[in-house]
Amino acid sequence: MTPPARPIRVLLAEDQSMVREALAALLGLEPDIEVVAQAARGDEVLAVARAHEVDVALLDIEMPGMTGIEAAAVLRAELPGVKVVVLTTFGRPGYLRGAMEAGASAFLVKDAPAARLADAVRRVLAGERVIDPTLAAAALAEGANPLTDREREVLRAAAGGATNAELAAALHLSQGTVRNYLSTAIRKLSARNRTEAARSARDKGWL
Repeated sequence: MTPPARPIRVLLAEDQSMVREALAALLGLEPDIEVVAQAARGDEVLAVARAHEVDVALLDIEMPGMTGIEAAAVLRAELPGVKVVVLTTFGRPGYLRGAMEAGASAFLVKDAPAARLADAVRRVLAGERVIDPTLAAAALAEGANPLTDREREVLRAAAGGATNAELAAALHLSQGTVRNYLSTAIRKLSARNRTEAARSARDKGWL
């Protein structure tokens, strides 16, 4: 008699406990899926995944300590056998592109039906890629992130309202260099000022 197949071992990383527990309960109804570990922070993902020998990691994008995209990149480098499904509340095109570049195998919005999420877990383990079709179309229409890493860093820091002098001190740059980065970012985003540029970039998932 053939022994039953081992359930798919899943790690669920989500900082909102109610959402995490609800997702765990829904996935727990699937006979071939077992949520063996949970994490509330992105910087806990690697250690938890390693300790519990997970097959698939479901990662929320916005977590303290480390984003889901950053955690996906760490898993790809340290545990390449673990498949990653990125979940998001906000369908921002830049998030999808970032998740794919970080090595994620699937990208879904959190309000997708539980059956679709379970199906994605099975499919990524089988080597497939699963992307929400609406998000895929939006990402193609939006195009690539036009900002360089340094422009994103300066714009992200400027979003809090810091002056050029404060930004220069915090980022170890001259004030002239800070002004140049901000001016370039504002121009690339067709924004009127740094606040509008930061908001536009964040809405697109580029920061």
